[in-house]
Amino acid sequence: MLYSRSSGHVSVNTLSVAERPLLVFLHGLLGSTDDWQPVLDCLPDADWLVIDLPGHGHSQTICCDDLQQCCEWVAQTIASRAGAKRPVWLVGYSLGGRIAMTGAACGWFSGFNLSGLLIEGGHFGLPTNQEREQRWIHDSRWAMRFAHEPIEQVLSDWYQQAVFSSLNHAQRQTLITKRSANLGQAVASMLLSTSLATQPYLLPALQQACLTTHYVCGERDKKFSQLATQSGLSFSQVGQAGHNVHHEQPDAFALIIQRLIGSLSSTTSNNNGNQHG
Repeated sequence: MLYSRSSGHVSVNTLSVAERPLLVFLHGLLGSTDDWQPVLDCLPDADWLVIDLPGHGHSQTICCDDLQQCCEWVAQTIASRAGAKRPVWLVGYSLGGRIAMTGAACGWFSGFNLSGLLIEGGHFGLPTNQEREQRWIHDSRWAMRFAHEPIEQVLSDWYQQAVFSSLNHAQRQTLITKRSANLGQAVASMLLSTSLATQPYLLPALQQACLTTHYVCGERDKKFSQLATQSGLSFSQVGQAGHNVHHEQPDAFALIIQRLIGSLSSTTSNNNGNQHG
C-alpha cells in the first residue's frame, strides 16, 4: 500500500459523505504529498486524499516495474480509502497526471468510481516509435545520473531543462534544496519504469471517453500550453505561472478545482486563469 493522508471525511460511511466527491492528488517526479499543501489550504471544505507515489516521500521503499503496476498501486490505495462507489476526481501533476490519464484510458482504475480527471502539465504520450526511442535514451541518461551522482548536482542540471525555464534562480535553488531529500536510486528506478517512452499515446482514448478530462497549464509554459490547445479537451491557462501551476498559483489552481467539481464552496482568490473549451 502506498503512503497516503487525507482530510477528516474520507472513510466516514454515511450517505452524505459517500456522495461527496473525493479529490485524489498525485504529485510529479521528485515530489511528495507535501507539494499539494498550499492548494489544500485553499480547499478547507473539500474531501481529499494525497498519495506518495512509488519511490517518493514515505513510499520511497516501494518500487514498480512499469506504468501498469504503478497505476495498480494507486488504485489499491484509493479503493482502500474511498471504497468502490464514492465519486473520485484524480488531480495529477506532470508524472502524476500521466499516471492518472494512463490508468483511466487503459481501464486500470476499475476498482473505484472515477468521475473525472484534472491534469496539470501531463504529457499525452509520443505518437511515433522514433520519438519514443529518443525519449528512452533521454530518460536513461538522467536515470544513470540520479543513480550514480550526488543528487544535488543532478538536480542543479535537471532544473535547467527548458520546461522549467519560467523559474528564476531563487525558485530553482528552493526546489533543489527541497528535492534533495529524494533517494537517487529510487528516482532513477521510477524514471525508467514510468518513462514517457513506455506510455501509450493517450489522447484519442481521452477524447472518446465518457469521462470529464480538464487540462491546466501555465501561460509561461509554452510547450504544454500548445499541447492543451491542440488536444481538443477543455483547459484552463493560468496567468503568471509556468509548468508547476499548483506551486506558483495555488489559489488559482484551487479555484479551477472548485469550479470544475461544482460542489465545493468558493473560498479562493479571483486569480482564476482563463477557461477554454
